[in-house]
Amino acid sequence: IIKNVVDNVDLIPSNMNLSGAEIELVDLEDKEYILKKITDKLRRKYDYIIMDCPPSLSMLTINALTAATSVLVPIQCEYYALEGLSQLKTVNLVQKKLNPALEVEGVVFTMYDSRTNLSLEVVENVKENLDQNIYKTIIPRNVRLAEAPSYGKPINLYDSRSTGAESYRLLAEEVINREGE
Repeated sequence: IIKNVVDNVDLIPSNMNLSGAEIELVDLEDKEYILKKITDKLRRKYDYIIMDCPPSLSMLTINALTAATSVLVPIQCEYYALEGLSQLKTVNLVQKKLNPALEVEGVVFTMYDSRTNLSLEVVENVKENLDQNIYKTIIPRNVRLAEAPSYGKPINLYDSRSTGAESYRLLAEEVINREGE
């Protein structure tokens, strides 16, 4: 755990060694609960534990969903976005088999490009076909958002006045406000 990466935020970063974990988990008993056992020990020390997962379904993602209390599903405003909705089927399976307490916090649209009709069509299509909470805040496609990871910084430290940083601030406020409801 790297303490106070920024004020009041600790970080457990991953690295290339994590790619081998998938193979190591194969033969373990209760392999879906490894991360839950670790996070259960940390919960009382933190207000929030946020786990960022790749969009692919892997044993590591299953572990994160088994350990989580809620999940926020990002949907890219691109051609194959509806295929991303299969993530919700995975969440439903994890709820039934491994973690009945898991809730879908909501869906957030990302990589929205206001210059194209495609982004608007994706948003409308998902809203018509999805019976989930959908956040009002939409994260735009933004050069500064794309650059930030290459500098090893979150957007709010890389360029706090960018459209992307402002959008994520608004999303954070919306998530917190929903939690209080």
